[in-house]
Amino acid sequence: MSIRKNQPQLKQARQQVMAKTQILQNLIPPTVSYTTQGHVLIIGPEDLARLAADKLSTMASRVILANEAITSQDEVHLEAVMNAAADVESYYNKLTSVKGFLGQFQVKVEGDTGITDLSVVAIRQAHFDIVLDLSHSPCINLEMLPPGYFYVGQDSALLADAIANIPELIGEFDKPRYVRVNSDICAHDKHGLNGCNRCLNFCPADAISSIAHKIEIDPYLCHGAGSCTNTCPTGALSYDLPTPASLHTYLEKLISRYREEAQTAPVILFHDNEAGAELISEQLSGDVLPVAMEEITVASIDHWLAALANGAREILILQTPATAPTLLQMLKGESALANRILDQMGQPQRIRLITPSDLSQLDDALAVSLTWPVIMPMMLTAAEPNTNIKRSIIFQAIDHLNSQAAAVDDVLVMANIPYGMVSINSDKCTLCLSCVSTCPTQALKDGGDAPALKFVEQDCVQCGLCEAACPENVISLIPQINFNQSARQHVQVLKEEPAFECIRCGSEFATQSMIHKMVEMVGAHSAFSANIERLKMCGDCRVKDMFEDILDDPEKQLQ
Repeated sequence: MSIRKNQPQLKQARQQVMAKTQILQNLIPPTVSYTTQGHVLIIGPEDLARLAADKLSTMASRVILANEAITSQDEVHLEAVMNAAADVESYYNKLTSVKGFLGQFQVKVEGDTGITDLSVVAIRQAHFDIVLDLSHSPCINLEMLPPGYFYVGQDSALLADAIANIPELIGEFDKPRYVRVNSDICAHDKHGLNGCNRCLNFCPADAISSIAHKIEIDPYLCHGAGSCTNTCPTGALSYDLPTPASLHTYLEKLISRYREEAQTAPVILFHDNEAGAELISEQLSGDVLPVAMEEITVASIDHWLAALANGAREILILQTPATAPTLLQMLKGESALANRILDQMGQPQRIRLITPSDLSQLDDALAVSLTWPVIMPMMLTAAEPNTNIKRSIIFQAIDHLNSQAAAVDDVLVMANIPYGMVSINSDKCTLCLSCVSTCPTQALKDGGDAPALKFVEQDCVQCGLCEAACPENVISLIPQINFNQSARQHVQVLKEEPAFECIRCGSEFATQSMIHKMVEMVGAHSAFSANIERLKMCGDCRVKDMFEDILDDPEKQLQ
């Protein structure tokens, strides 16, 4: 029987399953607070700004920064402007910058004595609380604008909404602190060397920065888009509402319960909880399970692949006109990677970014997807302590899906992906192990009691820190996804050699290649030429040899 003909039963199954399956949330989530008194700055053509100020008479203060010419010379219009907000002062200084958020806007202008804070001059306050921007182009050029900044341009509908909402923004307001940062496993920087910058490239709110060599997120600017956590290869940035683990558990239960109830594999549809949620209705096919997120980028490649491995037959991600371009760029890259992975193992490309128009025409596409191979669901196993949980889940899903398809054991080579190999020039490597000390995921390991450099491919995030740390420049990165589970998880020996033994006492104190390089580099120098053998001694024996030399010839130290 066609699934199209069984919609009432499928919709009933969906309703029952979704009603009894909830995402576990932190009951007391961490928050940040905004405090405002109602000081408003209105930027734009003076006539429009004055008319807007007149409608905001209940605010603590109103200041106009006229940065554009008036929009109309109509006498009636000008008379209305002259009679509006007569007690509000206009400033005509050149605007240099607007930064901040609700309750903390710093507005810099050119004054007689240089750059100055307009709020200090205009209202004797350290900041403005709210900014209403009527300029032709926004004064803050971000895809996701900070709370308290209203850019309306000359759109009368947007202006009316802003005028209605601004008086409500007086007092104290709490907002979730969406993202956690674990600097201990972050691959951004180690010992002053720059590595991974993926999160810095995909924040539409400009809330992420590198401060003192550490990734920091400004919680007051963060909108909870989740693009940073999506692209973070180590899990150092993790979403908090819901946590990655909570979302994985929710998806696994949702899929397994639906499969049991409806006897068919569901389609997971991720959408945002505002613009996307408005498009979800009862007309949606009964085999599609909608999952609301703060933004569609909260669920990342590990959630997509794990959901397929758990038994979903397709993943849909609903973009809307409100979706920030940066988020779309990131999603297109990540979904292309996920589909290349599926394609390589002989699976259908089952992760799709869709539009609202696609949403109304899903039936045919969903009917086709019913012919795809049925996947036997897997259960995720708990990651071992001190492992990259995100990476572990991704590869568990890949290995399971691969085992259900072509069971390939080759590699997929792609540029700019956080998976791959480390290659070394073993002839020139001295096993100094600088790379090991900088590796944030412990993909590179030492040999313990014996001189060696070891490597686990599955743990490598291709951050480049090892390459930057290598004093001999013998390390190169090879981005790839290895479908051979054993080879990927196996501890490989990149180089090993016997230890160098002190020529006096016989104790092992360095690698042979290190001593040979030292002799080669400094042995011919005049300062060492008479004592070249000391380079081949351990620290204790080298000191003994120096004192014996002095005792034999006391005047040598005076030469």
